[in-house]
Amino acid sequence: MAVDTPVLQARGLCFSYDGRTNALDSVSLDIRAGERLAVLGQNGAGKSTLFLCLNGVLAPTAGEVLLHGQPMRGKRRRALCAQVGIVFQQADDQIIASTVAGEVSFGPMNLRLPRDEVVRRVDRALDCMELQPLRSRPPHELSGGEKKRVTIADILAMESEVILFDEPGASLDPAGEARLEGVLERLSGAGKTLVIATHDMGFAFRWATRAVVFSGGRLIADGTPEEVFRNEAALAAAHLKKPAMLEVFELLRARGLVPADAPCPKTPAALERLLK
Repeated sequence: MAVDTPVLQARGLCFSYDGRTNALDSVSLDIRAGERLAVLGQNGAGKSTLFLCLNGVLAPTAGEVLLHGQPMRGKRRRALCAQVGIVFQQADDQIIASTVAGEVSFGPMNLRLPRDEVVRRVDRALDCMELQPLRSRPPHELSGGEKKRVTIADILAMESEVILFDEPGASLDPAGEARLEGVLERLSGAGKTLVIATHDMGFAFRWATRAVVFSGGRLIADGTPEEVFRNEAALAAAHLKKPAMLEVFELLRARGLVPADAPCPKTPAALERLLK
């Protein structure tokens, strides 16, 4: 369950790749402990750049990132890599080791943890992602969905407090998407703070407790998923569409087929129960 305490904050964050155009333009954002945050926007809106700044891979050209209220500047940026994990859109961009177990152990070993602790973390991450049967396999031989599970196990082994997912459903088939949602449910239930950049509006609507919208490097909307997806101006500016479930619900309510004060259901099963 999310609380109101920010675990991770961006304050006036700016970043430019070429020194002329801001990929991030004065972004301020509080990420609260335990929440499920969907980050929405077109390609090039600034989502991935935000993640790389929050994770400490990129140093902002202006503004700052705070972890538990402490500015992460200079050498302290290293703490972000340990506490804020990132799962990249393309699994091959993240995988470097010759075996699955070696890949998952890479992060904990870089933390210079005792061997027994590394083994414990690796086994726990492999168990969580159902990868134990594949632990000796070369990652490049795995399917796209299996590689995605390996990259998530990488971050689980780091025991990061916050996990950033950049388009985690990309290239997954329906079975892989369902398995991913199950993983996200388990992580959320374990108290992890989850932030997901996605183009899947239906997923964002049913999964997130909060959503933000980016356009042109700026944060232009912030609220519950229903509030954000009812913000016609923000959707138009970011070239986003309402989730199908919300569109169907609004049509039904306009025709008096559902109670005027009923909240929008998030799944077809919930809509069916409402209509009974």
